[in-house]
Order: sequence, then C-alpha cells, then structure tokens
Amino acid sequence: MRIRRWLACLLGVALLATMSLTALAAPDGAQAKYVFFFIGDGMGFAQINTAEIFAQRIEEPDAMGVRKMAFTQFPYTGSVTTYDAESFCPDSASTGTSYATGNKTLGGVVNMDVTKTIAYPIITRMAKDSGYKVGVVSTVSIDHATPACFYANQASRGDYYDIGLQLVNSGFDFFGGGTFLQPAGKDGDKEDLFEIAKANGFAIPETREEILALDSASGRVFAPNPVIGDAAAMLYEIDRIHMAPDSLSLADYTRKAIDVLDNEDGFFLMIEGGKIDWACHANDAAASMRDVIALSDAVQVAVEFAEAHPGETLIVVTGDHETGGMTIGFAATGYSTFFEKTIPQDISFVEFDHYVARMRGEGISFEDAMLAVRSHFGLIAPDAPEAADEANAGMVLSPFECERLLAAYEQSMIPAGERGAQTEEQAVLYGTYEPFSVTVTHILNNKAGIGWTSYAHTGIPIPVFAMGAYAENFGGAYDNTDVFHKLVAAMGL
Repeated sequence: MRIRRWLACLLGVALLATMSLTALAAPDGAQAKYVFFFIGDGMGFAQINTAEIFAQRIEEPDAMGVRKMAFTQFPYTGSVTTYDAESFCPDSASTGTSYATGNKTLGGVVNMDVTKTIAYPIITRMAKDSGYKVGVVSTVSIDHATPACFYANQASRGDYYDIGLQLVNSGFDFFGGGTFLQPAGKDGDKEDLFEIAKANGFAIPETREEILALDSASGRVFAPNPVIGDAAAMLYEIDRIHMAPDSLSLADYTRKAIDVLDNEDGFFLMIEGGKIDWACHANDAAASMRDVIALSDAVQVAVEFAEAHPGETLIVVTGDHETGGMTIGFAATGYSTFFEKTIPQDISFVEFDHYVARMRGEGISFEDAMLAVRSHFGLIAPDAPEAADEANAGMVLSPFECERLLAAYEQSMIPAGERGAQTEEQAVLYGTYEPFSVTVTHILNNKAGIGWTSYAHTGIPIPVFAMGAYAENFGGAYDNTDVFHKLVAAMGL
C-alpha cells in the first residue's frame, strides 16, 4: 500500500511538472531568439529605489521624485523567493544555481546537488547545444559564484582554478569584465588558464582599444577589463567615474558582447552587476547606488538592441538575493530623507581603505584623517572653519558622531593582526570591515536617511523585471527556480 501511495505521489508530481512546463510553452511555437539575463547581485527593492532617488537628486537636489532605472520601466514585474536548500539567507552560489539549473542546493555549491556528487544541466549549455551563442559578463572576478553558475559545475565556489578550467574548456563565445582570481592555481603551480584559453581558440584582447574593436568576426573571446580593482574585479562605478573615466563600463561590455555574439541563430547573454553586493556587504550606499545605475545603463544597451529586433528579444533583470538589509529611513531622521548628502562621496570604501592603511602606516593624526573624510565624503568636523557656514549645516558632524569616528579611528590605527578578538559591540559596529571606513559610510548613510541591518545577505523576496518576447510570463510571485523554467520555455530548449 505504501509503495502504491508513493508511486501515485510520484506520478502526481510528474504530472504537475509536465502541466507546469506545458503552461510555460512558448505561444504558437515562437521563441526568444536573443535573451539577456541581467543579475544585480545583492540587488533588492531598496537598492533599486535608493538608486532611483539618488539619480534624481544628482539632477535636482531639492526635487521630490525618482529617475526610473531602465528596467523599472519594463511592462512586466514579478517577485521571487530566494531561499536555498538550507537557509533563508542564501549565498550567490545556491541562488545562481537556482537560476541556471532550476534546482535548490547548498550554500557555496555551484550547479550540483546537496550531496555534491550530481552535476545539474546548465541553461547556457542547453542553449549552446541548441545553436545559440553564449556570453557571460561580470563586474567581479569571472570565476566568482554568480558567473561560475553560468558555465561550471563545482562542489565549492572557492575552487577558483577548477572553475576557471571549466570556463576555458566551455566552448562558449564571450567572457568579459573581471579576470581570474587564481590563473595559475592557489599556489601558482598550475598550468596558466590564459594559455589554455588561447590554445582553445580564445582571443584575449589586452587593451581598451582592442576590446572596443571586437565584432562578430572576432571568434571566441575572453576580454578581462584592462583596469582591474580589488579581488580581480572591475572598479566600483563610483571609482571608475572619479578615477578612471575612460575605462570600460558594464554598458561598454554589454555592447561589445552583443557585437561578438550577434548572429542569425541567436544568443544567450548573462550580465552581472556583481559589486552592488560587495558595496552592500560593506554598507556603502553611494557605491551601491552608482553600481545599480551602471547596471541600468547596461540594460539600456540591451533595450536599444531589442528595439532593433522587436518580437525576437527577451530581457530579464533581477537580483539573486538582497544584501545588507538596506532600507530607506533611519531612526534619527524620522520621516525625512536627505539623499543629496551622499552626492559628495567620490570614492568607494575600498579606495578609502587604502588611505586608512597608509594612515596607519604613517601615523596620521585623527585631525588629518578628518580632512580626508571632508574631502571624500563631505562630512565636516564641528571645529572646522567650514562648519560655521550655514550652507554646510547638514554635513557637520554631531558630538556623538565624532565620538564614533574617534573610536573607529583608534581601532583602525591598530594593525589588524594585533587587535585581538572582536567584541560583540565591535562586530555590530564594524562587521569584518575597516572600522574607520565603515563608520564613515554608516554616518553619511544615516544622515541621508538610509539604514542597514546586516553585513551579510537577507532573505527578502527579490524583484524581476521583463520586456520583449515571452516577457508576460515573468509577472507574479514565484520561486527563483521558476525563472530557469521560464527562460527554458521562452527559448524553446
């Protein structure tokens, strides 16, 4: 009897799956020929809305309203749950696996089951086998969890060299953005991945000009950005704008990927704005908002392509999870927000960390450190001459904020290896970040009316935006694994 019930249950599940996939079938045999799948890593509703407010404030500091991102103007909007096989606060490997394979797995696992022994079929491989060209672009290292989910099967997201090997052996058509974290392995004793890539037919342009010259005749391409920042990633957009404005942006890479991939059989292109997540881990709102805007600029490139290929192009934009517990509103600002206060920030927390390291090495005084805070974040010490100017009143630090900064400065002046065990209070105040840097961004964010609850990921639902062929099927509320099935059906795989 139990066996019969089990078989009946199994048959029921199979029928439901069949019915579900039948319901997702592309209408009248049509399918999306050109598919763009954008992922803002760590990007939830708050990250998007803050970027829209920020963008409006840049143009009109005193005006109420928002400047819509390219993708928030799409005709169809959905919402997905993001939990994985073990946590409601998932990581990028498990959520990437959900999108790339339609399956839940453990945190840290790339496209394999919970036993880490069964490799799941990946949507990009399915697309390639069906005649599509395939591209993967990311602002973080190309072997990081999210991009890896679109070409690799690996038990641990930390096996960077093995993941890189799967990239160079993938047979896919375009990779760009960040570079390899461990091109010669963790100990530098492995065969160089760039050499393997060249042997496998990849062209590897090394300059901005060479990348901009790429086109459909370039063949298979791996194009890391010539300007690389932290952890083998592209620069934060805030740093690119202020420090290297001529360096390639995510929009530039989207345009070049299209140029390389464009063909009569179609393509699937995954594009990740990965440093939204990194900025939100560090609670750096200005860096996050700039990177969301950079993602929107990249989406606009795809929109322009779709306008030239109506009825054949599908664009889907989403996040994989939310990071930082970002919110609009702070205890000390009540019902008010002041996003214009974040505009003076001209570098990311990472770049300011470099200053803090130099400050520690050279024994720079707190007073001189505060001059750097004024220069890069617009925050003014109460005893500074500019503090008397009424126009600067909103940027003058309170005694309480000065105390917080002094305590963080004193902690940052101690070499990391000599700080001892972190106290509970320090864990809440600083997380794993440079105390002085994260305190500066916290104070600036709070003055603007932006709050944070975490240095990690949260479990809130994530928005999905869609336009073009088959886009209507991305509306409503569903699980992140359903995105895979919707994409598969849209492409007729």
